[in-house]
Amino acid sequence: MFRKAFDALSAPVATRANALHAGAWWLWALGLAVAASRTTNPLLLGLIVGVAGYVVAARRTDAPWARSYGAFVKLGLFVVALRVLFSVFLGSPVPGTHLLFTLPEVPLPDWAQGVRIGGRVTAEQVLFAVYDGAKLATLLICVGAANALANPARLLKSLPGALYEAGVAVVVAMTFAPNMVADVVRLRTARRLRGRPTGGVRAVLQIGLPVLEGALERSVAVAASMDARGYGRTAHVPAAVRRTTNVLTLGGLLGICAGSYGLLAAEGAGYGLPLLGAGLLAAVAGLRLGGRRTVRTRYRPDRWGARSWLVAGSGVAVAVLMIRANAYAPEALHPGVVPLAAPELPLLPALSILVGLVPAFVAPVPEENP
Repeated sequence: MFRKAFDALSAPVATRANALHAGAWWLWALGLAVAASRTTNPLLLGLIVGVAGYVVAARRTDAPWARSYGAFVKLGLFVVALRVLFSVFLGSPVPGTHLLFTLPEVPLPDWAQGVRIGGRVTAEQVLFAVYDGAKLATLLICVGAANALANPARLLKSLPGALYEAGVAVVVAMTFAPNMVADVVRLRTARRLRGRPTGGVRAVLQIGLPVLEGALERSVAVAASMDARGYGRTAHVPAAVRRTTNVLTLGGLLGICAGSYGLLAAEGAGYGLPLLGAGLLAAVAGLRLGGRRTVRTRYRPDRWGARSWLVAGSGVAVAVLMIRANAYAPEALHPGVVPLAAPELPLLPALSILVGLVPAFVAPVPEENP
């Protein structure tokens, strides 16, 4: 009996029938991103990055879009370095007493008071810049995890009919860069096997033309297939339905924006969550009505099963628990830099973040990584 229960809970090998819904991965990643937005503690931010990286390593495939996670990690490191660089050269409002070095200061006119170029650089302002940059870098890495795990084509299939045209543009944009990188790797490997150089300006120019040609051929093929499938056809709907759709969609999006701002703000969780829920309901109703104009069918639509609920729910749980943690441990989630002190790892928020590891155990295992 216990063995049957364990087999039912263990993750199966991914197939076309049991593959996880792409929307579940995005909800999981957005939950981690919301959690990252609620803290500047580098230990908690590093834990979020570790959770996202572990899940990506355990459940990503070898598809082109699955290789984007490393690029987002590098982008996050670049953001941290850029934030520190701006703080060093443009100053910071954070006072500090631990002087690191002094840069030549550029004199500015009176109308530019409050702006400084150069001058004193303290350890406190550099540490504050590191905390602030790490927060933004973690948000980017969470988005990179969703890009690496969610199949863009299957995500497009699950979009409402009203967002189909915009979704096609987004999917094409998301898949262009990974495919271009794959083409560059393939051409460089071919040149290396032929004994030709792969570095230098001349090699880059010789590789660039085939890459652009391949991108153009893919664009033409995609356009032809979309035209053959009747892309862009619309059905006639009454004017009253169109006006109601516009009002619901616009009002819902405004509610989502206001609610999201409330959740991301320091003291807006009280009104942010109800406003976000009302905005989502209005937006969903508007999208349902707007979908009547799009004439298309879905072949073998993806199903939202129990494992999708577990994956999406784990991300939502991490976000809710971290929002709750701001009420009972604000100092631990936002460590100060004046005076200088080492950040501490709060136990309960750290355990809350570990809930995000659920997809690494319940999501179907890719066939390439059984």
